[in-house]
Amino acid sequence: MTRDPVVIGPDSSLTEAAGKMRDIDSGVMPIGENDRLVGMLTDRDITVRATANGKDPNATKVREVMTQDVVYCFEDDDVREAASKMEQHQIRRLIVLNRDKRFVGIVSLGDLAVDTGDERLAGEVTEKVSEPAEPKRH
Repeated sequence: MTRDPVVIGPDSSLTEAAGKMRDIDSGVMPIGENDRLVGMLTDRDITVRATANGKDPNATKVREVMTQDVVYCFEDDDVREAASKMEQHQIRRLIVLNRDKRFVGIVSLGDLAVDTGDERLAGEVTEKVSEPAEPKRH
C-alpha cells in the first residue's frame, strides 16, 4: 500500500484539490478533517458532480462533491479480504485504516499486482472491478 498519502481538507476548493491531484498524478484524493478520513474525491466526482452541473471550481468546496461513504479495510486484514472488498464495490483503490480507525494508506490494484506477487489475484480483482455497471438512463 501507499503509506501517508496526501490528504486535503473538505473546505478546500475544487481548484486546489484538482491542483494537488495533478501534482501527485492521482485521480483520487483522500479528504481529512481533525485527524479523521471524512471522504474521497475522485476526478470523476469533480467532472460529474461539479463541472457537469456548472459549479465554479474556485467557489465550490470539496465537501459539496466528495464521496462520503468510503469503503475501507484495516492494515492487518488479509490481502485477500482487501481484494474481495475491491471486487465487491468495484473500486480500484481501497482506504486502509489502523484499528483506531486512523487513516494510514491506500491499496491499489497496482499494489496487489506488484507487492503480492499473486498475478492471478490481481487479474481476478481487475476483471471484477472492470465489469461494466448498468447505465442509468433518464
